[in-house]
Amino acid sequence: MNQKERMLAGLPYRAGQDGLPQEQLENKRKIYEYNLCRPDEIGRARALLKDILGVCGNNVTLLAPFRCDYGKNIEIADDVFINYNCVILDVARVVIGRGTLFGPNVCICTAGHPVHPLSRRSGYEYGAPVTIGRDVWLGANVVITPGVTVGYGSVIGAGSVVTKDVPPNVIAVGNPCRVLRKITDADRDFYFKDKKFDVIDY
Repeated sequence: MNQKERMLAGLPYRAGQDGLPQEQLENKRKIYEYNLCRPDEIGRARALLKDILGVCGNNVTLLAPFRCDYGKNIEIADDVFINYNCVILDVARVVIGRGTLFGPNVCICTAGHPVHPLSRRSGYEYGAPVTIGRDVWLGANVVITPGVTVGYGSVIGAGSVVTKDVPPNVIAVGNPCRVLRKITDADRDFYFKDKKFDVIDY
């Protein structure tokens, strides 16, 4: 196995070998162009995003600036909205489900390093995949760490650091992030805390 194959297999690998720096550099060029698109260059931005990502669904909004390592390890489904300053370290696969929303400054890290300082000094690192389910809402400044899955429909509160899997249909908050409560049908009539919808088409 070369170092890229080891990286994608979740094994210890060295990021400075076997063409990985060149792939990152090529992606940085594309990201640079994407982040410099004028607001009215919708077609150009869309074409660049499709070229950057491994999968880019329909009706995806990803507000610049955006940063990622390789791009091709990221899969974004339809109807996803990602706010400003998103960072995705995609040395492993990142899957973002349909209808998911990201607040500003969300960081998804699939990349990690050994805990022991001598092991870190060796230059080996690793990646573990991250999956964000359908209809998830990640609040502003949420950090997702390697190997985490966030289940369908869940809400992660602003500023949370998610170090373990989050089940479907819950509100989870904090550092480390913990489940606060389940989301139930009783929540449907409210748009914010105790404020009820004053419209009928929600």
